[in-house]
Amino acid sequence: MSISRRYLLGLALLAAGCSGGGAPPADLRLVTGQSGGLYGQLGDQLAKELWRGGIPVRVVQTAASVQNLAMMADGRADVGFSLADSAEDAVRVRRQPVSALARVYMNYVHLVVGEDSGIAEVGQLAGRVVSIGAPGSGTAVIAERVVAAAGLKRPPDIVRLELDASVKALRGGEIEAFFWSGGVPTPALAALGDIRLIPLEELVPVLRRRFGPVYEHVLVPAGAYGAALPMPTVGAPSYLMCRTTLPEDTAYIVTETVFRARDRLQGASAPGGRLDERYAIGTGAVPLHPGAIRYYRSVYG
Repeated sequence: MSISRRYLLGLALLAAGCSGGGAPPADLRLVTGQSGGLYGQLGDQLAKELWRGGIPVRVVQTAASVQNLAMMADGRADVGFSLADSAEDAVRVRRQPVSALARVYMNYVHLVVGEDSGIAEVGQLAGRVVSIGAPGSGTAVIAERVVAAAGLKRPPDIVRLELDASVKALRGGEIEAFFWSGGVPTPALAALGDIRLIPLEELVPVLRRRFGPVYEHVLVPAGAYGAALPMPTVGAPSYLMCRTTLPEDTAYIVTETVFRARDRLQGASAPGGRLDERYAIGTGAVPLHPGAIRYYRSVYG
């Protein structure tokens, strides 16, 4: 399909997919994530690739998963990123009209402390001041579940800060630890050089019993954030999602663009950071959009 045809098709499809009346959106609304995280980086690059193919895009930075899903469900956004557990909650619990386009890469749960912190295990969060992530973020969803699964003797003193604010608060001594869920390395953390990660692998079986196989055993590779050894933690994949009412041809083009440009859309250097159609369809309880299904059938035959 030529660029000119893609451009005209994109404008027509966006107009057709507008909900709620009034003027159609001028471009595809792509919701991403917080400053310093990979959703923001991937979103900007995906927008460039879609523009190159003739699809105009407006990128909207958000708190990420939960907020993104709500914006897609009520028609304020067309496409966006979400952690798998937040997406499953949206579909199974809140019954939001959202669908998956692809499983894109693996997220690693980071429990971050200062290099000289006395915290060595998750149980030592009891009574400490801990940031669990920004309201409306997938990090906050996972962090709350991890804290509950840890069975702490007393609860931590929880604050809710976005990534950059968590980093600043840790360095300023305002908090003693913070959670982050993202790729490895996460740029905002890799730049610090004076942090440690706390192992969380013992909680994976508990999380799987309570919430299903969306959670996985993963290893943050040696060398990431200066660590000499791999760090075992909790993993959960990210999905590229869309509103269920997104026109099928638009969903097809977005999915096709993701894999056509895969070498420029790598999530991270750690395992699970490379886009692959064989794994992209593995979105669990979250249904694939018909346009995405059409794309994968065109690949598999």
